[in-house]
Amino acid sequence: MNWTVYIILCTDNTLYTGITLNVTRRFDQHAVGQGAKYFRSRQPEQLVYIEPGHNRSSATKRESNLKKLNREEKSQVITSGMNKIAEYLLQHSP
Repeated sequence: MNWTVYIILCTDNTLYTGITLNVTRRFDQHAVGQGAKYFRSRQPEQLVYIEPGHNRSSATKRESNLKKLNREEKSQVITSGMNKIAEYLLQHSP
């Protein structure tokens, strides 16, 4: 399996971190308030970080580590070479 760790910027300027097998489907679920309780009181604005290539275990560990970071540290991760958002957007643009 190819699990992906992702970070979403929300409309309230918070960052949500999660894992999934299908980023597009999961973002759409968040947009309609399904799944994570976090999105019952806020809306996802845009995907800002994608880190593919994990198995379930490594994705869960990476998600946990990212969730422990403060906003500045997460911003550094988002701007790092680990972020594959550009490649993802190229593959999923209409």
